[in-house]
Amino acid sequence: MKVKDLIDFENDIAETFNQGKIRAPIHLYSGNEDSIINIFKMINKNDWVFCSWRSHYQCLLKGVPEELLLKEILDGKSISLSFPEYKIYSSAIVGGSIPVAVGTAWSIKNKKNKEKVFCFMGDMTSETGIAHECIKYSINHNLPIKFIIEDNAKSVMTDTKKVWNIDYLTYEKSKNNKIIF
Repeated sequence: MKVKDLIDFENDIAETFNQGKIRAPIHLYSGNEDSIINIFKMINKNDWVFCSWRSHYQCLLKGVPEELLLKEILDGKSISLSFPEYKIYSSAIVGGSIPVAVGTAWSIKNKKNKEKVFCFMGDMTSETGIAHECIKYSINHNLPIKFIIEDNAKSVMTDTKKVWNIDYLTYEKSKNNKIIF
């Protein structure tokens, strides 16, 4: 998929939501399209993708057909999309998918399989205890997992730049995503 395809999909979802045809919460992706497309160039069909409630782009880039994704969104599952047949799982719980991603990576390593796990999380989720514990555990046990921290430049009740103690404008110009490998 190209940047325009991703943006068009989200715009269609926003319009459908505004028409009252989606009667459940949605969380739209915006910005970082080039970055996520580049990240998905590293992800193979057999790799697992875990993400948060903002997962439309991940689903599309992992190969979930637009029609199936749209059906699930219309059915009220926008913030908890999971497609095991495409090896993608999301959770509406802050940090909820991170320990599941680590467990999956541990199982892959234990079985000596070749897959990898890619775990997407928001910038503020990365500040939680569960994120720190899971990242540390994964490093200490050399698990086949990559953590991708996404900053959508939006905050609810907390100023991200104050939490991170950075000059956000400088950060935004230099990096679209903070990525931990």
